[in-house]
Amino acid sequence: MTSLGHLARRFAGSLSRRPPSEADASWAVAQLLPGEAALWQRMVVQDKRHSILVARRFVDLADEPSREQTAAALLHDVGKLASGLGTCARVLATIVGPRTARFRQYHDHERLGAEMLRAAGSAAATLELVHGAGPAAAALRQADDI
Repeated sequence: MTSLGHLARRFAGSLSRRPPSEADASWAVAQLLPGEAALWQRMVVQDKRHSILVARRFVDLADEPSREQTAAALLHDVGKLASGLGTCARVLATIVGPRTARFRQYHDHERLGAEMLRAAGSAAATLELVHGAGPAAAALRQADDI
């Protein structure tokens, strides 16, 4: 269950259109396979900033995370691309639930993200963690609760 504080912080962060710094973006891309990097590049700037913040926290929290696990932390929300929802529609989808096809896609972003990453050539460990499973899942959940 996502906390109200987490949602409020995500919303506040989504109001800025400032891209990640060049250093942060370079660090992120260096953790990713080419197909993964192409997906990450498609994410909106707000999601890119969030993904970097989560991944850096994940690296600090996890017990010696692998490149595959760090990639999963960076790409844990990539499935949200499928819904094509903007900030206000994402807020509405969170409040009302999966009532429309696009809202269902938004709520099913972990499965959709794993499918996108499988097609991009991601490793099994990356797919597992994007699904919210595996030995580092608790660290990713904690890193994402910002």
